[in-house]
Amino acid sequence: MSDPAIALCDRARSGDLDAASELVSLHYERIFAWFRRLCGHDADAADLTQKAFCKAWATLHRYEGRSSFSTWLHGIGYHVYVDWLRQRQPATHPENRWWLNRSDDRPDPFEQIADKETVSHIYALVEQLDPDARYTVHLHYYQGLSIAETAEVLDVAASTVKYRLREAIAYLKKRIEARPLPTL
Repeated sequence: MSDPAIALCDRARSGDLDAASELVSLHYERIFAWFRRLCGHDADAADLTQKAFCKAWATLHRYEGRSSFSTWLHGIGYHVYVDWLRQRQPATHPENRWWLNRSDDRPDPFEQIADKETVSHIYALVEQLDPDARYTVHLHYYQGLSIAETAEVLDVAASTVKYRLREAIAYLKKRIEARPLPTL
């Protein structure tokens, strides 16, 4: 199975603006939604998305197709986000109520839970994870990247991704079990 974006990349590298525009169309919403989840603000997410795409276009000649274009773009986005965090050093994470209005409406593992209060609680708990675990959860569960793709984006071994996910799930289970369930 080949990545259709590879042909678009080849055309974009040759100066085909339609191919570049199609690449943006294919990936913009997903990258924006990911940044929106990470930073909690539309304006910051839009800025980060623009920076990630600008950096991608500036380095498109380096994309060799060894990974999917999406994985490569997420890798660039991850580094853009980490640089943004270093400059900004936010004091707090997005408020819990933000999760009820998140911009990405695609199903994720937590949306199968019927109780919105519980969903909000789980999202808030994910934001309490240490940054490495939080980024791993965001990429693997929210963005749907495979273990190998997540490892590539974060520049760690696949076993590290698996470990972080196991630890994050154990933490979430422990915290959820400690919380009394609401009565109906």
